Amino acid sequence: MIIRQRTINSKYSEELAAECLEWIKEVTGEPINTSGDMDNFFEVLKDGVILCKLVNALQPGTVKKVNESKMAFKCMENISAFLEAAKAFGVPVQETFQSVDLWERQNLNSVVICLQSLGRKAHNFGKPSIGPKEAEKNVRNFSEEQLKAGQNVISLQYGSNKGANQSGINFGNTRHM
Repeated sequence: MIIRQRTINSKYSEELAAECLEWIKEVTGEPINTSGDMDNFFEVLKDGVILCKLVNALQPGTVKKVNESKMAFKCMENISAFLEAAKAFGVPVQETFQSVDLWERQNLNSVVICLQSLGRKAHNFGKPSIGPKEAEKNVRNFSEEQLKAGQNVISLQYGSNKGANQSGINFGNTRHM
């Protein structure tokens, strides 16, 4: 179990975590410590309050009630509310995390991935974004004539059978000695 946890922790990037915290501070205006070390990242986000304030800063009223209580189930409610909002904002399910990943400090790297993914969507809400810009759709429309012309082309991937014959094929034949 300890080895597995070390493997998960080895994927954690302090630089990306610091970038996420810096972005959260910029979007929310909250005075938070933006150090990317694991302990600080966990302490800043563990109760879910900052996460709820983040999604409310992106789109006001997203999380109706932010629980300021430090009781475990109230903190888990905050984290769950953030996750639901992140999914609604377009963060893919595979880029989100489980509440226990943050609350029990099991996989902080997945929290960073989720925040990075949400950060890429921030420009949709008129806020600064982080990370690489998302690709946009590049829809192409072909005419019927162009589509028919494409059916007559033999792709080079099909290869050629020039000079092919069946000489040398003896599978299933009897051997003559």
